[in-house]
Amino acid sequence: MATIKDVARVAGVSVASVSRVLNNGPKVSKATIEKVTRVMQELNYSPNANARALVTQKSTTLGVVIPNLVDPFFASLAQGVEQVARQKNMQLLLSTGLVSAETEMQAINLLIERRCEVMVIHSKKLSDQALIALANQVPGLVLIDRYIEAIAQRCIWLDNLEGGRIAARHFLALAHKNVACISSKYQIDDPRLRLQGFQSELLSAGVDIEPELIAYGEPTLQGGEIAVQKLLASGKSFSALFVYNDAMAIGAISALEDNGFKVPSEISVLGFDDVLLSRYSRPKLSTLNYPVEEMAIHAASIGIDLASKQPKNTANINCKYIPSLVKRESTSFNLT
Repeated sequence: MATIKDVARVAGVSVASVSRVLNNGPKVSKATIEKVTRVMQELNYSPNANARALVTQKSTTLGVVIPNLVDPFFASLAQGVEQVARQKNMQLLLSTGLVSAETEMQAINLLIERRCEVMVIHSKKLSDQALIALANQVPGLVLIDRYIEAIAQRCIWLDNLEGGRIAARHFLALAHKNVACISSKYQIDDPRLRLQGFQSELLSAGVDIEPELIAYGEPTLQGGEIAVQKLLASGKSFSALFVYNDAMAIGAISALEDNGFKVPSEISVLGFDDVLLSRYSRPKLSTLNYPVEEMAIHAASIGIDLASKQPKNTANINCKYIPSLVKRESTSFNLT
């Protein structure tokens, strides 16, 4: 594999001249640029990102930390960051936090060791204080799906409370009063806030959810199936079901139909996230759109601006996103 020294030798220039060409440095003649570029192509030379960082004192890596690689929601988040990395000719370095404070810190430290100055971090377990300290250490660190007032301009987040309210208003508009809910066992704010907003909006309309009609499960297809079995075992009837995420909602629909209930004519089901699978489930899933890819692009762009040490004025930028209702086939008017 060719090295920068090989390029310099064949081109008949100094290593410093090759470095200046690679990094668009000043005072490099057009002839030198053309010669070095031609030799790099002939030798199939690929500049090493870490070596370039040593010359420029600036990272060419954009890091992202997500809980896991399996959930399509987090895949969409990573894809949004990757789009920005490609546009800026930066390498993407991805690590997983596994919803654990220790592992999240390990993942972030890995990015720091790689001289990564731009990071999009999805952290649910690290304390506010730990993340504030990291933000002071890393110029381009931005949090996604997390709000901390002290570093508000580094936070891109979704209003989960309002998401729950929107779900409740949808069911109320469809004349549903016997309502159930499936939430997640994840010890994070998102499921709690969605359920809180859902319940508060229903209560304001005079509708209360019986305790037996709130079930919890893992945020997976199987988790949704098991949670529905708990609801059915309670013996309480319900005409509408709000579910923490789309995977659980699709699992719930499967279990409902296995038990003889038709969706949506007998029970309406509403998910949350609007992952790709929701458009291809049967029936197609009504859900709340979580614009995670758009948010990830926004977060990565802010991180790059901050790391440039010439950030744009973010005082008037709204970093809060509101989920939007996506009506498909799994919810309908209550005729009972």
